[in-house]
Amino acid sequence: MNLSNRASNTPASPIRKLFPKASEAEKKGIKIYKLNIGQPDLKTPNCIKKRCQNYPKDLVYEPSPGIPELISTWAKYFAKDNLPVTDKDLIITTGGSEAIVFSLLATCDPNDEVIVFEPFYANYKSYAIQTSVKLVPVTLKIEDNFHLPNAEEIEKKITSKTKAILINNPSNPTGAVYKKNELQMITDLAIKHNLFIISDEVYNEFVLDKKNKFISLMSFPKIQQQLILIESASKKFNACGARIGALVSKNSEIIATVTKFAQARLSSPSIEQYALIPIFKTAKKYTQKICQEYKKRRDTIFNGLKKIKGAICLKPEGAFYVIVKLPVDDTEKFCAWLLDKFEYKKQTVMLAPAKDFYATPNMGLQEVRIAYVLKSQDLKKAMEILKIAIEEYNKIYAKK
Repeated sequence: MNLSNRASNTPASPIRKLFPKASEAEKKGIKIYKLNIGQPDLKTPNCIKKRCQNYPKDLVYEPSPGIPELISTWAKYFAKDNLPVTDKDLIITTGGSEAIVFSLLATCDPNDEVIVFEPFYANYKSYAIQTSVKLVPVTLKIEDNFHLPNAEEIEKKITSKTKAILINNPSNPTGAVYKKNELQMITDLAIKHNLFIISDEVYNEFVLDKKNKFISLMSFPKIQQQLILIESASKKFNACGARIGALVSKNSEIIATVTKFAQARLSSPSIEQYALIPIFKTAKKYTQKICQEYKKRRDTIFNGLKKIKGAICLKPEGAFYVIVKLPVDDTEKFCAWLLDKFEYKKQTVMLAPAKDFYATPNMGLQEVRIAYVLKSQDLKKAMEILKIAIEEYNKIYAKK
């Protein structure tokens, strides 16, 4: 018996597929600096953990759109940034992942096309396969710090099958924070071609320099009926395992459609929804503090990368990721070698090969994504080890 094409075509996560090799290395007593996954080492706020421990009710199905108090609290969080989000515009989802899947299901039929900017969050590929949607990539350049090209380059990719533009701001994996003129260009294209915009804004609190500013597409009035905004509590509050996200839209048909999808999965987790309510009331105070910590970590890792001869990257502007071009022949092979065959003083580094962050074949073959989610002293050590590893690897594998 054959499995579905969907089963065959869904890729393994580039972020997680090296875990078996990491486990074997750890069994040998090797310390691994894990920079492959966006799992910060910062503590989950105590108010969230206490609410989980003191959940007062039985575990019943909650309303499919979410617990009303969490919906209201999250909507008020948007209002602090003068964004016109009300309770009726917001649905709680099981992580930002479900919100993206619901967005694709609501806007696209099988074989419809969605414009996406590569390199992009690798799981977008899996969501597209699950929903039978075709991702059409617009390739961004490392020398432009992965900012958007001109409108003409994007417009070349729009066809009669295009239904939406999917954009991630600030960007995972590049760290780009898009400027107002770039976002205006996207809204103009969407209006001109009657497209939806799915705006993944889960890292909205993490803009690392004062010269940059996060601008939500919800702040553009003319696009609001075509906009679906994706949010998540995972990274904002260091609660990755809580799996609570939100889908926001001013379009009542979108909300009605997504409500039906939410009803089909019954409800999102009860305890986590309940636990997140207090932190949203002081969200800005909390995220401003940890944003400063990510800035420190960004600077540490960027300074370390500058010491690696042949490494190419520009300073990331937001989130906590950077795409780096390394002076190696193949980062898939190199990242596996780091875990299989290399150690320096019983230590090594775990990175995510960048190939699977692209939809275009044979892109990103010399690139990795680094998540700077460890404390600065660990990041400094990791970059020193990476420098030594590259030198040793090239002695073995560099072309004669």
